Order: sequence, then C-alpha cells, then structure tokens
Amino acid sequence: MALDTGTEALARLAEEHVDHRFKGLPPDAAGLTVAELAAQRRNLFTGGFTTPVLALSAERLEHNLELMEAYAARHGLAFAPHGKTSMAPQLFHRQIEHGAWGITLAVPHQVWVARAFGIGRIFLANELVDAAALRRIAAELDADPDFRFVCYVDSVRGVELMDAALTGAGASRPVDVVVELAAGEGARTGVRTEAECAAVADAVAAAPTLRLAGVAGYEGEVPDADPERVRAWLRRLVALAVDLDKAGRFTGLEEIVLSAGGSAWFDAVADVFAEVPDLSLPVLRLLRSGAYVSHDDGHYRELTPFNRVPAEGALEPAFRLWSQVVSRPAPGQAFTNAGKRDAAYDLHLPFAQVVRPASGGPERPADGVTVTGLSDQHAWLATAPEAELEVGDWVGMGLSHPCTSFDKWQLIPVAQADGTVVDYVRTFF
Repeated sequence: MALDTGTEALARLAEEHVDHRFKGLPPDAAGLTVAELAAQRRNLFTGGFTTPVLALSAERLEHNLELMEAYAARHGLAFAPHGKTSMAPQLFHRQIEHGAWGITLAVPHQVWVARAFGIGRIFLANELVDAAALRRIAAELDADPDFRFVCYVDSVRGVELMDAALTGAGASRPVDVVVELAAGEGARTGVRTEAECAAVADAVAAAPTLRLAGVAGYEGEVPDADPERVRAWLRRLVALAVDLDKAGRFTGLEEIVLSAGGSAWFDAVADVFAEVPDLSLPVLRLLRSGAYVSHDDGHYRELTPFNRVPAEGALEPAFRLWSQVVSRPAPGQAFTNAGKRDAAYDLHLPFAQVVRPASGGPERPADGVTVTGLSDQHAWLATAPEAELEVGDWVGMGLSHPCTSFDKWQLIPVAQADGTVVDYVRTFF
C-alpha cells in the first residue's frame, strides 16, 4: 500500500463530522468537520467542551516522541511501538516520523486499521492461526511488495494451521515468523523450552508458506520480574537466536529479527541486546515499547526504566481527564461525573491532581482530594478538611495504564498548556 494512501486516509479523518459519537466535545460544534473545529483553536476550559473530557498534552506528547526516538538511536535499536496502546493512526504516523521502524499490533483487526492508514511494516506480537485473517494477510503481501509483516509462532500446531491456510489462499510470498520464547513457566504465550523452539523452527522450515525471520518474546511476563531475572531471560532469548543461526536456520534472509521490549524493562532490553555477538547476518534489534507515547501517572510512571537510569531523561504523563463535581453530599465526600466508562481503572484508580474553580479563580492543586472508587459514571472522592471543593468545580485527574485509557475515547482533544486545543486524535478499538 503506497504511503500517499496513508496520507489520504489521515486527511479523511479530518473531514469527519463532529456528532454524537464523540464524548466531551462542544455541543455547538455538531456538524463541523474535525478540521474546522481544530482550526477554531478553542480553549478546553472556556470553549464549550463538556465534562467529562479526556485531553492529551501537546507539549508532553511531543516530548515523549522525541525522547524515545533519541533513546532508540542512542542504543542502536530499531523501534516498533505497540500500537494497541492507542490504536490511533495519527499517532502511528507521528511515531514513524520520529524514527519508528514500524508498528507492533496484537490482533487482525488492528492490522486492518494500520493498513487502511498506510502502515508499511507491522510486527504482530501474537501467533496468527485464523484462516480468514491469514487469507487477508496473503492478499496484502501479494498486492504490495513493499509491505513487511512479521508474526509470532509458538507451536508446531500453529505452524501447521498457518501453512494450511496460506496454501489454501494461494499465497505467493512467504509470511515471516519469529519463534516466541516464553518468559518462563506459568508465563503467558510462547515456547517453554529451547528444544521445543528447535522443533517449531523445524516445522517452519518444512512449511513453504512461512519463513523463519528470528526470535522474539515479552520480558514483561517474567515471573517475579526484577532486573536480574529479566536480564537472565533476555540472555536466553539472545542465546536462542545464536543457536538457530549456528544451525543455519536464517539462510537466505537479509537480517535476523531479535525482538522484545514492553514499557517497563526496555533498559534491560537495551543492555542485553548490546551484548549480541556477531551473527551470520545483521541483527534487527527491535524494541516494541508502546505506552511511552502518552505515559501515565501510575503503573508506568512507577516502573519506567528512566526512573532506574535518570541520565537517559524522563517521560511525562500526557493524559488528563477533566470531570466536574456534581454532588457534595457530605463534608468528607464528593462525586464527579467521570466513571468506569471514562477512566482506566484496571491497575490503579485515577489521581486527583488539580482543581479549576467554577467561580473562575486560578487553577490550584487538588490538595486533600483522593479518588477512592469509580462507579459507571461517577468518581467517588474523599475530601480532607483542607480541601476546597464545590459543586461545579472541574477536577483534573491523572490516569494509570494508557492501554485502557485510549480505548474509552474515540476523539481526543490535544491541548497546549494554556488550554488551546490544536488537534484531535481519532482512535479505532
């Protein structure tokens, strides 16, 4: 698929009309195109936006993109950020503009979205055994000689199913696959032992519709993960690549794919991948961390590798969820109008950060305000005696776990520090 197809698809997003599908947008914007609304540069707080409304910081988003681009370049890593975090084609393209090799995805629907927006390199971090999806992949590969697609294999049975489906589809280009090494006993997917990896590699070699391109895995699934255990598993992954190379498994390739990297341990990935010995071919050291693009105020803020290596820089949380106090039934209690339909809550509750008074006074820290629970459409707040909070006030909340933040919002305003909304990010979940 040609690159200009992606550009044209992005342009069509800007021509979508604002309507009932999109939460939080100004009611008087209905009927405008997204481009027309963006051109008005409305203010998030005074421009008619309704609560709850999720916003991305324009400055922090750009900072995070630049930081990870520099990090990957500094450590000699290719970068295919996990797109399932945002499922936002505009962000996919911004990541590629900032040096990404391609985009990582997890299921076929996500691949179709990426292809519809002209993404030319896709790493599917999953074994793909769905015959209908494999027929579509075969058609995409046959139609576009520049399309690069790589996916996991983790079983002989999976290889057999893939080969049967691709053979039935009359595929003319083999699908590149990487053997997924499990992160340990009791971990998620992946081959448990090196002997089983060799058996899967044998099965791939016997399947004319597949080509073994390398090895991969996800260190975030290492049981009881700590720096030592994660690095030990990563060295197993590197050793597997070395052994398969010695056995001649990668003959005929231009490069060997070696891939890992969630958002919690990419410093360990960088360290261990720097130790890879010379192999028979160049090695594509492919990092897949995706949560960096928005970062967060909880899970990844606590676990980010930049906390362990401060000299590398620091990611900045780019999300803020604004909701409005709709009830103050008791001195120690308040409720806002954002709940489970609006905020990530699978790992941590939102964090009350700032208050914008309904009276129009200056924004202030949300001292003494704590989110204690979420109902479907309400946040439960506990308020200490020093908390100044009234019905009508806006409460700005930080969120944890971006992977379950983007999926609740189809069109997200991108606001500058002064509240000026300069863009809108469309998501597809």
